[in-house]
Amino acid sequence: MIVRKDETRLDQGFFSYRMLREDPSSRARTGRILTPHGEALTPTFMPVGTRGTVKAMGPDDLMAVGAAIVLCNTYHLMLRPGHELIQRLGGLHRFMNWSGPILTDSGGYQVYSLAKTRALTEEGAVFQSHIDGSRQFLGPEKAVAVQEALGVDIMMCLDECTPYPADHESAARSMELTHRWARRCLEARNPERTQALFGIVQGGTHADLRRASAQAIGSMGFHGHAIGGLALGEPFETRLEMIETAAGQLPRDRPLYLMGVGTPEDLVEGVRRGADLFDCVLPTRNARNGQFFTRRGRVVIRNARYREDPDPIETGCGCFTCRRFSRAYLRHLFIADELLAYRLGTIHNLYYYLTLLAEARAAIEAGRYNDFAEGFYRERTDGADLAV
Repeated sequence: MIVRKDETRLDQGFFSYRMLREDPSSRARTGRILTPHGEALTPTFMPVGTRGTVKAMGPDDLMAVGAAIVLCNTYHLMLRPGHELIQRLGGLHRFMNWSGPILTDSGGYQVYSLAKTRALTEEGAVFQSHIDGSRQFLGPEKAVAVQEALGVDIMMCLDECTPYPADHESAARSMELTHRWARRCLEARNPERTQALFGIVQGGTHADLRRASAQAIGSMGFHGHAIGGLALGEPFETRLEMIETAAGQLPRDRPLYLMGVGTPEDLVEGVRRGADLFDCVLPTRNARNGQFFTRRGRVVIRNARYREDPDPIETGCGCFTCRRFSRAYLRHLFIADELLAYRLGTIHNLYYYLTLLAEARAAIEAGRYNDFAEGFYRERTDGADLAV
């Protein structure tokens, strides 16, 4: 039996979420996010356009592969070209010529990655710019102000990303700071603006902290929620436990974003546990390194076995790359360091990710998500030798 959940919704005029179907044997669900720049059917994957561009892709390419929403980064755009400039030129949508929804990460992960060159206080983070070494500050209020200036549809709270591994005391201290920053972000948001704000669950790999963080963030009244601080080296099973623990405590009438977690297996299991939005640099980065995702596994196109291979990367794939070009040609492009290789590889990998989640949506609508997941793993087991 298919469970209909049309009554489970959030509608604040400028931003709405409606759960459409819920799988009867898991927490997987389909939904619709509506923003001032259009809608996104969930679950879906957000291509990463850190600096206002998805590497090697134009807006038309993104639409062609099925992207509905893209992710950009507050930290990077604040430093270059600067949010004030983008605001003067009409906002980020006009600046990058993308008409669909945009979500911006707050820069918390970048602050985390700059641990050796930053000082963290209650007020925020003081750090050296990776561009010119200048002294910069990012706190909760500024993170919101920058994102408001960019004019994006979904803003993220500034959080402290808990490193892995972290002992219980350190993870708890980081989590509490994230909660205090979340409240300040809510207070800083201009209620006259049509931009949603998501809160972020932290807590490291400690189930009790993840549970407590989800309860705290879930009670603050955000438009949506995110689970952060994963895919930092923790075991796969631990990651799944943290997702399940946090998701089980968050309100089901809000969208759930699983941050930076993005192998195909992560997507399948994240959806099973209730995640709606995903992002990761893996499909685009791997494409530029000559690694293609397929149903049966990875194809490493530089391998000599593909030198005279006339087949597409994946037989039956509907992407532009597979409809037009052979493995032999793609291998030639990568060996010759031709720039076209990056575009064609990225088109295929993003099409694979977005198609995977479109198929997941169809399976949920049919009430057969577990069958879909079993089929996914069965095909990949059969093709385990593709990456050799």
